[in-house]
Amino acid sequence: MVNSTRRFPAEWEKQQGILLCFPHNGNDWPGKYEAIQWAFVEFIKKVATVEEVILVVATEKLKAKVVQMLETAHVNVSNVSFIIYKTNRSWMRDSGPIIVYNENGREALNFNFNGWAKYTNYQLDKYVPKHVSNFLNIPLTQVTYKGKPVIVEGGAIDVNGKGTLLTSEECLLHPAIQVRNKGFKKEDYEAVFKEYLGINNVIWLGDGIVGDDTHGHIDDLCRFVNEDTIITVVEENEKDANYKPLQDNLKRLQNAKLENGKSPKIVTLPMPNPLIFDGIQIPASYANFLILNKTVLVPTFNDGKDRIALNTIANCFPDRQIIGISAIDLIWGFGTLHCLSQQIPS
Repeated sequence: MVNSTRRFPAEWEKQQGILLCFPHNGNDWPGKYEAIQWAFVEFIKKVATVEEVILVVATEKLKAKVVQMLETAHVNVSNVSFIIYKTNRSWMRDSGPIIVYNENGREALNFNFNGWAKYTNYQLDKYVPKHVSNFLNIPLTQVTYKGKPVIVEGGAIDVNGKGTLLTSEECLLHPAIQVRNKGFKKEDYEAVFKEYLGINNVIWLGDGIVGDDTHGHIDDLCRFVNEDTIITVVEENEKDANYKPLQDNLKRLQNAKLENGKSPKIVTLPMPNPLIFDGIQIPASYANFLILNKTVLVPTFNDGKDRIALNTIANCFPDRQIIGISAIDLIWGFGTLHCLSQQIPS
């Protein structure tokens, strides 16, 4: 039976708070773990100014250290709640639950995180949805299709809250690399999105950006900024490996239709100059911004294009304050603000 009463609200709708997980696995940021902790404190501070932070910490001992760091940085600690639970990693967008509305209120969805079908150490992350739903005191539903668990990370989808969802073929449909759901076709995913997220219209983009560890997450590519406007990254340098795939995505968006049959408005966002660290191209993208109740936090990269990105995003959110957060250290873990967080709707 399809429960068509479920609805996945858009990120700009009223939030109770943001789910974060304080980094304790230095392996995700080789050589930068100390810097990462203070970058995280700054991230928490910006969120706690406007809403609740639900912070997963590995142990009581780490919690005591984190509280001390937060107080040192003059964070509004009364806006921080703690869940004591040891995870494998800190990427709450993907291992955390997706919270939807149904006729009874809120429901947490467990999309069966499996380490992006790439890493084997995710056994602890699998239980994050259970701990968060217990904390929120809301029911948890395992997402299944034809009797089998369905695997979709939060970073792979973006919605306008009205019935349209953005995702990418590279992430969900590649036949050989990081295959989440073997044998799944577009219509299978669309059936899942309809039943669990209240989606009746899916816009499929092509490939993600170079260096993306998740193999094509949408939150590095394009995002809804309101119910009929999509912001998408483009690369100006024709010799850059990102140029062609991002042009293809732009064309797809220009030809796309929303759930009401109208064409979306398209805003373009620059890509920062390529960030190479230790011989690896890192997937830096301004599209990884996080929308909060009164502000939008935007990753910046000590780049001349930071200003253009901040101004472009500011024009999309005239009623919110736009705050740049340096993500030079965070991105060494292959993700930034949006990847690390998951919004909890009110």
